[in-house]
Formats: sequence, structure tokens, C-alpha cells
Amino acid sequence: MTCYGFWADLVVVFHAAYAGLVVFGMVAILVGIALGWQWVRNFWFRLIHFLMIATVVAESLLGIDCPLTVLEDELRAQAGEAVYPGSFIGRWVHELLFYDVPNWAFTLAYTLFGLAVLATLILAPPRLPWVKRPSR
Repeated sequence: MTCYGFWADLVVVFHAAYAGLVVFGMVAILVGIALGWQWVRNFWFRLIHFLMIATVVAESLLGIDCPLTVLEDELRAQAGEAVYPGSFIGRWVHELLFYDVPNWAFTLAYTLFGLAVLATLILAPPRLPWVKRPSR
């Protein structure tokens, strides 16, 4: 594997971590709300989580290719590798992220997921760090 192949695999792993944080963050928020976990109301966690999915939704609605996918493809091409298969780790992480469906299906899924995240912000708002909570 060339240096470019290594970096392409690293981009795929980061991409999977990004997607995992968005998906599992939502699961944690929903479970946390149901179980009364206070950490899921952390303003910064919720803001970053929302901005992450909002970025994906905006890219999808605007027809912009994901910069991580573009970077990975460029690195694979520089490595002389096929654009998708890559190394063992890269190939399996890639299989978790990408499916062969029309682009509109991804846009719809991202948008619905983004709306669900927005709904959690409204129905279970985060604690604002500049608002003092009363002492008990």
C-alpha cells in the first residue's frame, strides 16, 4: 500500500466516525431523553451534532459531493488503486457507508434524519451554558 492508500483509508475511517457520531449521537440523545440522562442536554454536544447533520443535508440538497468522498477518491487515484475497494479496512468501512441507491434516496434520508435531530432540539432542548440553573 502506498502512502496515498494509507491516507485514503484514514479518510474513510474518519468518514465512518463522522457518520457514526451522527447516527449513534441521535440514538444516545433519544435514549438519554427517555432515561433522564443530563449529559444529552449538553449545549455544545447538541450544537455540534446538529451542525454535523445540517452540513450533510445542505450538501445533499445543493448537490455537492461530500468533500471526504472526493478526497478519498483523489487519494485512491493517486495511489493507483480502484476508487472504492482500497485496502481491507478501507473496503469494509466503505461498505458500511455507501449503498447503491439513487441520489434522491440519500437526500431524502439525510433530510428526514436532519429533521428528526431538529425535532429533538425543540422537544428536548439543550441546557444553555449562559443560563444559570437554580441551586438545589
